[in-house]
Amino acid sequence: MTAQPEHPADPRVPAVSHTINAIGDALTGADRARFYTEVLAAEADKVSFVMRRWWKVAMLQRAPGADQSRANATAGRSLISVDELLVDGTR
Repeated sequence: MTAQPEHPADPRVPAVSHTINAIGDALTGADRARFYTEVLAAEADKVSFVMRRWWKVAMLQRAPGADQSRANATAGRSLISVDELLVDGTR
């Protein structure tokens, strides 16, 4: 017999910490290499800008279904027009 939790699991994606290592760990292959290249080459006053930009990419990569969504967009599948999106804001 297994116990079921009283409340469903939290559906939110855990945030990536705002550190160079955490952002790098959250990125995949080529993106990880580009991130480290940019952050290591950045002037001191630009490091936080580079980190913020790549943190957003890392968070988007963690979103549920992100890989499938990107594959669909690349293949031209399951697309909707901007007009459809504006008419039916429930999507």
